[in-house]
Amino acid sequence: MNWDRYVNDLTSVLNSLVVTGREGATLDAGTGFSQLVQYVRNCGRDRRRVYFVGNGASASMASHFSTDLAKMSNVPSEVFTDSALITATGNDMGYAESFAFPLSQRMVKGELLIAISSSGNSPNTVRACEVARQFDGRVVTITAMSEDNKMRVLGDLNFYIQAETYGMAESGHAVLLHHLIDLFQ
Repeated sequence: MNWDRYVNDLTSVLNSLVVTGREGATLDAGTGFSQLVQYVRNCGRDRRRVYFVGNGASASMASHFSTDLAKMSNVPSEVFTDSALITATGNDMGYAESFAFPLSQRMVKGELLIAISSSGNSPNTVRACEVARQFDGRVVTITAMSEDNKMRVLGDLNFYIQAETYGMAESGHAVLLHHLIDLFQ
């Protein structure tokens, strides 16, 4: 595939963004991002944290954007990418608990989880969304690929792009998250 086609395909993926609320109603992108910014600001106002989770490249994005968000919004942020934590939890409790367990030890009412998954079906990110709900936290999902992925109905806000490959999903998710950070400049 040549460069021009790749850029056009990425533009199409970004233009496919669908944002839905907790009840499944579609929101325009501007409204979705405004609500997300307000969730982050509420965490700052109430001295609460924003947590990020993801696997593989999404874990790298979680770490990257957790740091950027904390710097730009002045809101504390945390990510669960410590290899000892992940491997011990996975070994002792099962991989699906690798984010849910540490989240259950930390999350308090009013905090925010941002869960990133290309497929939207990763058991550990799905489980983290469920745990965040148990602690009355807000949940934002960022997914791609399958329109009926499990995470897409678990968030207070759900950002979904119609990407068919991991490269397009991850590139699109990075753009969405950079946009969020830029809203704090």
